[in-house]
Amino acid sequence: MTQYLLSVHGSDEGYAEIDPASVQEMYAAVGVFNDKVREAGIWVFAGGLESASTATVVDGTGDSPVITDGPYLETKEHIGGFWIIEVPDLDAALRWAAEGSKACQGTVEVRPFQAEPA
Repeated sequence: MTQYLLSVHGSDEGYAEIDPASVQEMYAAVGVFNDKVREAGIWVFAGGLESASTATVVDGTGDSPVITDGPYLETKEHIGGFWIIEVPDLDAALRWAAEGSKACQGTVEVRPFQAEPA
């Protein structure tokens, strides 16, 4: 079995345009999806993220770390949340991602985790 990251992409502006009732419906749909993933036994971990404006970037590649407020990439869209699931193959991950995308009303990127070194 392979673990996959299903990352939800969106923008603060896009989320701000959703009326509060629709946000509650989306949260409920995501809750139902989360329950379904757990019941299927493929749940590893999931979480929603705060706005990208709350991010802090740490660059420790030099002599001393450089810490910068704000997201690493200056883009309109960012990762708003994610699921990590463990399924047999990419096809299964894509099926789950389609359901997750519908529940969260956003685009979901699917990426496999690298295999552990021998």
